[in-house]
Amino acid sequence: MRRKIPSTTALVCFEAAARHESFTKASLELSSTQGAVCRQIASLEEFLNVELFRRSRRGVKLTEAGLSYSRRVATQLDAVERDTLSVMGQQGSNVIEVAVVPTFGTQWLLPRLKHFQALHPDITVNLTNRTRPFLFADTDFDAAIYFGDGEWSGTQAYALMMEAPVPVCSPATIANQPSLDAETLARMPLLQQSTRPYAWRQWFGSLGMNVSRDMTGPRYELFSMLAQAAMHDMGVALIPPFLIRRELEEGRLTVCNAHALTSTKAYHLMIPERKVESASLKAFQNWLTTEARGYTAQNQG
Repeated sequence: MRRKIPSTTALVCFEAAARHESFTKASLELSSTQGAVCRQIASLEEFLNVELFRRSRRGVKLTEAGLSYSRRVATQLDAVERDTLSVMGQQGSNVIEVAVVPTFGTQWLLPRLKHFQALHPDITVNLTNRTRPFLFADTDFDAAIYFGDGEWSGTQAYALMMEAPVPVCSPATIANQPSLDAETLARMPLLQQSTRPYAWRQWFGSLGMNVSRDMTGPRYELFSMLAQAAMHDMGVALIPPFLIRRELEEGRLTVCNAHALTSTKAYHLMIPERKVESASLKAFQNWLTTEARGYTAQNQG
């Protein structure tokens, strides 16, 4: 059955004309004539049976329907362009698409990824931020790195490393004190992470404390956001030290209590069961788990 879709040429002309609100500027951008652009948009309006522009002697103006449609068309054309460039860029190469939780990806994985590239120059690893689980069937991802219990339907889980977050803040927050006890921390502004909503409750609970305000305070989705807020004296944050190593070494953040929160959850590499036999994914999985074990052994205790 033939799809009810207008011509791509008409859509491209419409998107350019809508963006500029000018047929003349659209024709210049597309290296076409104004008449050709006008004809394409007229054919699109006829196809849709909807007026997209109001014409006047002063020029053209998008109608409400035209404005709404232009936003949708622009989004879809951008997606088609990205997919096209992706396919063009993959010619002759072996590419794996990995979804990764952002701060782990930028602070721990990326600095080590060059070693994988050196070992496997024929494999390209693309990383995309994803903070929460998703359905692999609905995406183009070949694997994902996430923090959790390793339960993800239809996937094989490979444990990487624990988090063990500790309370950190800016040196100015604690003045000249070497550390703060848990009772003092309980009275300070607590920075919360939306993907770890019970972190502070669990941290205080591990010390046998029941703090009524352990879930109050501003919430941020990423550890990098928590780190920035802590560096700007907004409060105390629970962050794994390996994600803020540079900030700690440079003195922009300091560990204000050495007690670490232990958890049954960990970072995992998740690979869909239908792809576990992929040679490139096996190479990535072997390298990543080896790197994680080496890092844990070097830094445990």
